[in-house]
Amino acid sequence: MSTLVVMAAGMGSRFGGIKQLEPIGPNGEIIIDYSIHDAIEAGFDKVVFIIRKDIEKDFKEVIGDRLAKKYNVSYVFQDMNDIPEGFEVPKGRTKPWGTGQAVLSVKGVVNEPFVVINSDDYYGKEGFVKLHKYLEEHTKAENGVYPFCMAGFKLGNTLSDNGTVTRGVCKVDDNKMLTEVNETFELKAIDDDKVLGKTSDGVDVELGMDTYVSMNMWGFTPEFIEELEKGFPEFLGNVKPGDLKAEYLLPTIVSNLLQNKKATVKVLDTNDYWYGITYKEDKEAVVNFFNKLSADNVYPKLV
Repeated sequence: MSTLVVMAAGMGSRFGGIKQLEPIGPNGEIIIDYSIHDAIEAGFDKVVFIIRKDIEKDFKEVIGDRLAKKYNVSYVFQDMNDIPEGFEVPKGRTKPWGTGQAVLSVKGVVNEPFVVINSDDYYGKEGFVKLHKYLEEHTKAENGVYPFCMAGFKLGNTLSDNGTVTRGVCKVDDNKMLTEVNETFELKAIDDDKVLGKTSDGVDVELGMDTYVSMNMWGFTPEFIEELEKGFPEFLGNVKPGDLKAEYLLPTIVSNLLQNKKATVKVLDTNDYWYGITYKEDKEAVVNFFNKLSADNVYPKLV
């Protein structure tokens, strides 16, 4: 048994203009429709949406109730105030604590291997198939080390023609095991083979189109939730006074587990193209892409 966890707490309380809700399919499908269809087709048994309580009613009306007619759907809530005893939310903070806190909110609901995705990213079919298979074959810790996995997208398949993007650039060893993830900014193709970007320190970096990047499509065993719970107080304890934007993020958490030799992460190649609406101008290309998939009968009518 395995579960798809969809991070959707970043949606606004009003749905006008929210990119996750932009119809992009020929029948009014949104990106979530395709991701969930692909996950269920790959063998996942249920879907858990991470949302905020204040958008529950709208979310169910626009998305959830429709999907619940076809799939096993559950909800959990990410709340900025849901923090361990002894800590306080800094005055002036308005947003929850990032993707790590989001996934921690599935505690008690998800007790089996699971895949995490963003609600507004299209990942293609290959990643779901490979991650599901890996999780089926690696269900528990081996010698005290958790066997995680991730979809390894090629950088060139995740760029926008309309501006720069930020990606988690991965270092991978000869056995396709992840050794490091580095957030890299302002990524833009400079020719058919090369991409230019900046490190977190502002240093220019040149990368190849085939460089592995993480698109927040992770496969975890349920023990990961325990690790999130252990690490959250430590993270909060290191937030500097006055920092209202600090986030407990999955790539950082995974990197720490790798460094402490508590986990391995298998990078599973996917040659699919990532699609999302980073810029308004991206929408036309995304719509054309899904119209072609529909015309080629890759997807049935989903709405």
